[in-house]
Amino acid sequence: MTRSFATALSAVFHPLLVPFYLFYTVCYQLPGVLLLPALPDRWLVLAVVGGFTFALPSLGAALLVKLGLVDSLEMPLRQQRALPLLLAATSFGAAAWLLHRPGLFDALLYQMMTGMTLAVFLTFLITLRWKISAHGVGMGGAAGFLALLHLGGTSGGPGVWWLAGAVVTAGAVGSARLALNAHTPAQVWAGLALGASLVLGCGAGLALA
Repeated sequence: MTRSFATALSAVFHPLLVPFYLFYTVCYQLPGVLLLPALPDRWLVLAVVGGFTFALPSLGAALLVKLGLVDSLEMPLRQQRALPLLLAATSFGAAAWLLHRPGLFDALLYQMMTGMTLAVFLTFLITLRWKISAHGVGMGGAAGFLALLHLGGTSGGPGVWWLAGAVVTAGAVGSARLALNAHTPAQVWAGLALGASLVLGCGAGLALA
């Protein structure tokens, strides 16, 4: 894999963008998964997700760079990733709170956002000691969630194709992180495992509740 292609993959599937892609897929590409809000009003869900999982964390990271607390937005050093991750976890939590509106939003949307918040917070905690791959966590979580929908029979026919695409993309993004020497194989695999196991564990817990 060339360095330019690996850089492009890492940018397009940045951990702050993956939530938006996943919510878009659930809202518009998997008929029958959501009942609320109605299709014409689902732009509101994407506005909340895009604002609180991408725009605000990105602005926060840019501010940290401007203040000299972080060298660059790429944050190659583990020590510089903790504060941006904590800010992101806080912003993700605010999105989960906004989506917790029974009667307005399906419970699935709140559950998705809560799981993502937990994933980011765990990534923050691990990063205090070890440089786990946030890209891996994001892609592992996306693949795990689509697998959960498929196994539950709620995603319909298109669900298997979205799942297959997520698995292939997760592998490609992991390879990109290795090609850029951003992580070791253990860090990438750990990220993928954390994201997938967290989603599947939460799904099993909700099913048993």
